[in-house]
This record gives sequence, C-alpha cells and structure tokens, in this order.
Amino acid sequence: MTEPLHEACGIVGVYAPGEDVARLAFFGLYALQHRGQESAGIATADGERLYHHTEMGLVTQAFNEFDLKRLPGVMSIGHTRYSTTGSSKIENAQPFVVTGIHGQIALGHNGNVINAADLRKDLAEEWHCTFTTSSDSEVITHMLANAPGKDWGERIGYCMRRLKGAYSVTVLTPTELIAFRDPLGVRPLCLGKLNGQGWVVASESCALDHIGAQFVRELAPGEAVLIDEHGVRTIHNGHEGREALCVFEFIYFARPDSILAGKATHTARVEMGRQLAKEHPIDADIVIGVPDSATAAATGYAEQAGIPYREGLVKNRYVGRTFIAPDQRLRELGVRLKFNPLPEVLRGQRIIVVDDSIVRGTTTPHVIDMLRRAGAREVHMRVCAPPIMWPCHFGVDMATRRELLAANKSLEEIRKFINADTLGYLSLEALYKAIGRPRAGFCDACFSGKYPVDVQLEMDKLALEHS
Repeated sequence: MTEPLHEACGIVGVYAPGEDVARLAFFGLYALQHRGQESAGIATADGERLYHHTEMGLVTQAFNEFDLKRLPGVMSIGHTRYSTTGSSKIENAQPFVVTGIHGQIALGHNGNVINAADLRKDLAEEWHCTFTTSSDSEVITHMLANAPGKDWGERIGYCMRRLKGAYSVTVLTPTELIAFRDPLGVRPLCLGKLNGQGWVVASESCALDHIGAQFVRELAPGEAVLIDEHGVRTIHNGHEGREALCVFEFIYFARPDSILAGKATHTARVEMGRQLAKEHPIDADIVIGVPDSATAAATGYAEQAGIPYREGLVKNRYVGRTFIAPDQRLRELGVRLKFNPLPEVLRGQRIIVVDDSIVRGTTTPHVIDMLRRAGAREVHMRVCAPPIMWPCHFGVDMATRRELLAANKSLEEIRKFINADTLGYLSLEALYKAIGRPRAGFCDACFSGKYPVDVQLEMDKLALEHS
C-alpha cells in the first residue's frame, strides 16, 4: 500500500508451563509487527503474581535479553500497538495491569470501543476507578477487573453487554489466561496448540507458525475461552447471530500467510487481482504491484489478463516507524525513501500498477510520477478494493471523511489527481466473489457507509485525552 493504513494492534497469549513464555510471546509479537509499530509489551504470570514490561518502538526495540529474563511464569500475553484511541506515548502502551475487586489482571486489546468516553465517566463515578491513560483499552481493563459475576464467564458477559465496537482481547490473571472476541467478531483471533500440552491465542495464525504452534481454530464472535492447568474451555458465548469481520483484513492488514474465516489470505488476494482484471481490462505490456501488500493481487491480475508480471518497484522493507526525522533534503525525496523504481524494467512500457487501496491520495501521485520519470510510457492504475468513502470506527486509523479522496472526488477527478492514464477499482460484488464468502458476514462500512452498529460520523481518537 502506498499510503499505509494503521491497524489497531496485534495480541498474543501463551500458556506453556516449562517453556520460556516471555520469549514465546516476544516471537509471537514479532510475527504481528505489521499490525502496530508504536509500542510493545509483555505480561507474565507464575501462578501467584503478574510481571510486565512495556516500551515504545518496535518489538525488537522494546525488549532485550535482560527484559525477558525479568518476566518469569507459565503463561504470558503480549501486545504491539498502533493508536486508534489515545496518542502514541508510553502511558498508553499495553498490556495494562490494574487491580480490581477480583484481584490483579493484565489486558491487551485489538480494536476500538466507540462508547469508551461514556463508559469511562460511568466507571469513575460508579466504581471510583482511577484512569491514568487516554486509551479505550484501559476502560475495558477496569471494567473487567471490577465487573459483577461469580466467575470470569459472567464478568465477560457483563462487559460485552456494555461495550460497543470492536475488541479482541487477551487477559492474564495470576492463574489463568483468558481470550475473547466481541459479539460481531470485527477483529480476528485464533487458537493454536503448542507441543501437545501448551496453548496459544493470537490475532493471526502466522504468529502460531512462528513459535511452532499448530492452528486449531478461530474463536467465534462473542466467544470467551479460559486456559489453565485443566486445558482450554469456552466460558461464554455472546454471539448475537450476525457477524462483521473487517473485510480490510483480507485486503491489506493480515499477513498473506494467515488464515481468516477459514481461507488463506494470499489465495483471496490473488483472486482479487483476477476479478480486477475481469472488471477493468486494458491493453498493456507489463503488470507491476506496489510491494508488498499488492504483490499477490498483481500476480492474479497478470495471470488473468495474460500480461507478464514484473517487479518494477523495489521496497526498502526496513523503512518503518522511526524516531529519527529526515532532514528537508530527504523529506523532499518523499516516497523514494520507501520505494525505488527499476528503469530497465519500466522504460518505454505501458504499465498496469496494482495497489490495494487509495486512501487520502497523498502518496499515489508521487508513485505514478516516479514511474513516469523512470520511463513508463503509460501508467494504468488498478485498485483491488472498492473506493474508500467512509472512515473506520472499529480499530483502523483511516482518515476523516473530508480527508478521504474517494469521498470528495469523482472517479475521473481521482484519475486526473493521481495522473494515471486510466483508473479502475474492484467492485464490492467482485471483492466478495474473490473472498468466497457472503457479504453478510463482514463489515465493509469504509466502502458502503453501512456500519454494523450505530456510530458518530466523526469521532476523535484523542477524545479520552481531552476528557
């Protein structure tokens, strides 16, 4: 993606007595780094107490050997963050650890709770909870730590009835590992088996692969599981009969080697490219993809169109979030810090460029200009997602509606703005044909404006900070 969208977070939980659970959580988070790069944290439990460490930056920046050695235990949870509610600062780094009427818990959260401001006010007034961060995840933590109910199943049920929005959650008590998804299942969460006796939960199945766990299944929407010395068992089922998995997980967020809704993400992306070629054919010499997220779709387009696929853009895969700002000269180079063209591939060619989305339109014109300066004779833009016309309120820091290019310009205006010879977007119908699942099981509000729950049309990610 030329203009990276930012997912909320990646979460992982490990129950593995006799194993180095902090190290396993570290490598699980390492596999989920694409879901958030602002901060990382791990909490562990040894049967009596909790230990935890959080730090700003990438997973490899947040932990060293000394940090991991200070996290003993038989189970762990980990979190890597991009802020969708609350700013990027150490106070908002997860997992959060709080003490409530049920003792001490640690919690990691992926998603966005849209009624967090009201809940925070209620918890402060009714239960005298003290909040130290501007994150909606802290609201979930305090609510669960003090929720009424004789066991964790009842307490999670109480929370689900009050929380609105998206939340996949891992929880650690001194003696138990708990994981649950919101009743709509907006954000993914899966379960794996480790070495015959341990268990792992993670945002994506790729994290299971990285630590040698075997994929068992995805948690159902509204399901809560508890893992302890007796194994894994479902302790709550809050499914409301409808589902709303974020369709952008298939398009962009999830790694291509992850399984979502029973389907390999890579396979779906190749098919998106095929459908795109059927809907928007054009005579050209080569097909290139914007690396890495659109590579699979570009190969699908090329196969369907019978046009050679070529690698025309080289990505610097180590350009991510950094605390070192470029100077003015480097800033002017802009997109070249991330991509560099291959003139010997592009010179004199009519090029089809496949990308997974256009959001604000801040980067795409620069990519097309770069391709033209590298010698491309024609540049035809193809997008393997429908136009993004509405903001996301469920865990993706997408943009406000006035910032979204497709919400404010016609197709022809967008084509002229990005300076492409032609422009084509995948239709919603073709998108679901590629995924091979009915539309009824997904949230596609960013394309359609049809949100699975009522939302304010404009919400402030720093609302809790202002309060």
